[in-house]
Amino acid sequence: MLVIGLEGLELTVADRRRLRAREVSGAILFSRNFASRQQLGELVAAIRAERDEPFPICVDQEGGPVQRFREGFTRLPPLARIGELHERDPAAAVRMAEMHAWVMASELRANDVDLSFAPVVDLARGNRAIGERAFHADPGVVSELGAAYLRGMRLAGMAATLKHFPGHGSIAEDTHFDAATDPRDLEVLRATDLIPFADDFEAGAEAVMLAHVTYPAVDALPAGYSKVWIQDVLRHELGFDGVVFSDDIGMAAAESAGGVNARVNAHLDAGCDLVLVCAPSLADEAIQSVRGRDPCAPERVRKLCGAVAGTWQSLMDNPQHASFVAALRELGGERAT
Repeated sequence: MLVIGLEGLELTVADRRRLRAREVSGAILFSRNFASRQQLGELVAAIRAERDEPFPICVDQEGGPVQRFREGFTRLPPLARIGELHERDPAAAVRMAEMHAWVMASELRANDVDLSFAPVVDLARGNRAIGERAFHADPGVVSELGAAYLRGMRLAGMAATLKHFPGHGSIAEDTHFDAATDPRDLEVLRATDLIPFADDFEAGAEAVMLAHVTYPAVDALPAGYSKVWIQDVLRHELGFDGVVFSDDIGMAAAESAGGVNARVNAHLDAGCDLVLVCAPSLADEAIQSVRGRDPCAPERVRKLCGAVAGTWQSLMDNPQHASFVAALRELGGERAT
């Protein structure tokens, strides 16, 4: 039901109490939770010790400006570099998307982290929050590269989360700081921003994250609070049967629903399976607000948990890893140490 953020490099007493709550279905890590791979391993083991059922540990490890774990991990180039390559050599860009995804996911799985919220399939059309996080402005290119990214993640044993449905890339506002409105109607969105989502659902994406954007020509509510978007368009029209995440309830654009209680329950009532509560300061109120509700079904949570993992040393010894990292470095990343 809830995926919560943690306070720091080690679990606090409050973190442990929250992780044991039946209303909590997973944890999300940030830069504040990372100092080194050794420390990350100790933190992940401590989280696992609190829960003995499938319990996804998540992070945003997209590359470029959004990469929470850096020291000791491969510095991943932003997805925009892959889109730029596509303009010169489409086949090479598809291979690069697969490599990027495999390296990202393999390194996380080797550290027992289940899920990176990736890939971004928003269009690169000027949004301040998305920027170089997006592959390209062309929906067809984004679909193709997104499907390749899914293949790379799957080969590394990681589920994919498309974001931010139904498309966050074509408006200027950053929903971390401002309310955001996209005035276009559903027909226009079907012909543009929705294309990569529809295509990459067909390619097998296991999860999707909703945008805190309002599309008033479709519904008066932001997408993550909207039954129209989640139940009518996402579930019925597009046939998506995977896991639906909200975006973080601590973002400014989420405040339209009211306080923490109202935000969490509005997401769940609209059809979100899991609600992101990234700020530890909001976690207690969020947990209290959903007392009595049924938690997310275990089989849905299980879809998000990593399937393949090896040791970090075995990954470093894998010549495929070294080859892929070298290619990423040429594109604009850096080698893991």
